[in-house]
Amino acid sequence: MHANNEVGTIQPVEACAAIAREHGIAFHTDAAQSVGKIPTRVDELGVDLLSIAGHKLCAPKGIGALYVRDGTQLEPLIHGAGHEHGRRAGTESALLTAALGRACVLAAELAPMEAVRALRDRFWTGLQAHFGDAVVLNGHPEHRLPNTLNVSFVGRVGADILAAVPEVAASTGSACHSGRVELSPVLEAMGVTPESGMGAIRFSLGRDTTREDIDAVVSALTRALLPPHAATET
Repeated sequence: MHANNEVGTIQPVEACAAIAREHGIAFHTDAAQSVGKIPTRVDELGVDLLSIAGHKLCAPKGIGALYVRDGTQLEPLIHGAGHEHGRRAGTESALLTAALGRACVLAAELAPMEAVRALRDRFWTGLQAHFGDAVVLNGHPEHRLPNTLNVSFVGRVGADILAAVPEVAASTGSACHSGRVELSPVLEAMGVTPESGMGAIRFSLGRDTTREDIDAVVSALTRALLPPHAATET
């Protein structure tokens, strides 16, 4: 995975690919999260295979693409015809293919992501100003996607927080199974404590996100989670 889907941390794919190459092992990376957000060049990454998902870069759901370096051998999962040089049998949707192509043209223009990064940082600064040590950042502080902010509201449960702010669209870093809240495996592997991890929320920004959107979410969280006098003071 080029970039983690929960916390946005950018993985050292180049180093991993180099190790695999030294041992003659074909290397694949899932770039669904990174394409359209950070530079993603197969030659720089050194990968043999790279996959993307259309719905992650504004194309319709149901279409994706796989880069295959010349000389890389693949055993098809779907047999029956010679489509795509024998790699996958079955006719693709021309509509979805055209849509993915257009989305990739837009995704290749990364300049707007700097504005997204600035908004993400504004969001984090606003949360820190209101919640102080009661909110912590999950993931690498620098090497992460410009659109992703995963934070933990310490001592709280993410699902309860989102229930208190129904106007905010975000996702939790924990899953509820049979009435029990379980810590995300990603956060657990990072060494995040249950007290912190149960309150994890992932916020995802887009190219259309505005400063007003960010400030509105910070205000909504402040009103929902802080005592009235504290929210007024901040």
